[in-house]
This record gives sequence, structure tokens and C-alpha cells, in this order.
Amino acid sequence: MTSQDQSKLKQAVAQAAVEEIRSDLARDTILGVGSGSTVNCFIEALAALRGDFAGAVASSTETERRLKAIGIEVFDLNQAGTLSVYVDGADEIDGDFAMIKGGGAALTREKIVAACARRFVCIADGSKHVRQLGGFPLPIEVIPMARSHVAREMVKLGFSPVYRQGVVTDNGNQIIDLYDQLIDDARDLETRINQIAGVVSNGLFAHRGADLLLLGTAEGVQRLTPSR
Repeated sequence: MTSQDQSKLKQAVAQAAVEEIRSDLARDTILGVGSGSTVNCFIEALAALRGDFAGAVASSTETERRLKAIGIEVFDLNQAGTLSVYVDGADEIDGDFAMIKGGGAALTREKIVAACARRFVCIADGSKHVRQLGGFPLPIEVIPMARSHVAREMVKLGFSPVYRQGVVTDNGNQIIDLYDQLIDDARDLETRINQIAGVVSNGLFAHRGADLLLLGTAEGVQRLTPSR
């Protein structure tokens, strides 16, 4: 697939997401908006509805900048409370709608916003829908002083950890990417990694997976629900 074809799929699925959430919108509605290239397309499409809802909570400073640039008010999550819907992408998503996220290093804020939303709509192109998670490296956000300790613990779990050099998260932390292992039990692994001292969050979204997947394919946008 060419980059142009992939771009068209992202735009199609972004427009489908706008239509999907239209019924959720009211004057006092605050949306959750994720981050990444597909979400950037969603933000562009969302501009046509900016007068139909109150605003949004952003999962990254880049998303906040993009939302403000098209005239959408950005709220602090503590002020917004529970959100009606959260729209975000995925680096991988399986049949149970567990995901790997964090390729853009926004995983912790994405996980927090997702936890505060009644409905999580995932938007992705067909290449992101997989039978088993783990082909994409699993990111972990860590406190800087704990990076080596966490990496050693990841080796014990069978992973090959790689420090993502030069990347500082919006929270001031660092990222370790885990390679070389497919994930058999995403919920269990998410819990185990989170229990390691120094881990802020990991990129497995299994305990709070997506509720709906809008998948961009060559045959059109598919509207899928999880098998769980």
C-alpha cells in the first residue's frame, strides 16, 4: 500500500468517526481526543462540528495545539470529569479490542483520558488489526532514574528492551520499547508491568480496551465490535 493510499484510508476512517459521534454531541459535551496521524485527520474533520459541542480534552500537547488551531476549546480533564466518548488510534488492536499504543509517546495521558470516557472509539487502518499483539514494540513510560531497573525486569519477562533515545514525554519521563515477544495474555501482562517500581504506565490497553473499531480498508470503513 502506498503512503497516499494509507492517507486516504485515514481520512475515510476519520470522517466515519465524526459521523459516529455526531449523536453524542450537545452544547455541553466535552470529547476526549487522542493523538497520532489518524487522529490528526479526525481533528481536521471535526472542525466542521466545532460549534455543536463545548470542547475537548486532549491526550497530548500536540493534540491540544491542533484543537486550538481550529477553534475548539480545550479543557483540563479534572474540570471536565467523565467524558461521553474518546476517539483515538492504535498501533495494534486485536480481536478482543485490546491495543498497543504509545508509538507517539503519549500513552499515559491517552490511558487516563480513555479511563474517564464512557465509550472508546478506536480509529485505524486495516494494517493495525492483528490476530496477536506484539508485532509492534510495546512502549513503557518510566521515571528516568528507574530506566535501567525497569529494563532489567523486562529482560526477565523475555523482552528485549530498547531505550527510545531523545524522547521526553509530556510528563517529563522516558520511554522503553519492548521487542521480540508476542503477547499471549494482554490483561495479565499489563498488570504485571504496572506493578514494577518506576513504571508510570505501559502501552497495553487491555483492561480498558476499545468499545468500537472503525477500520479503514480498501473495501471501505468497517464498523466492528469486540469479540469479548
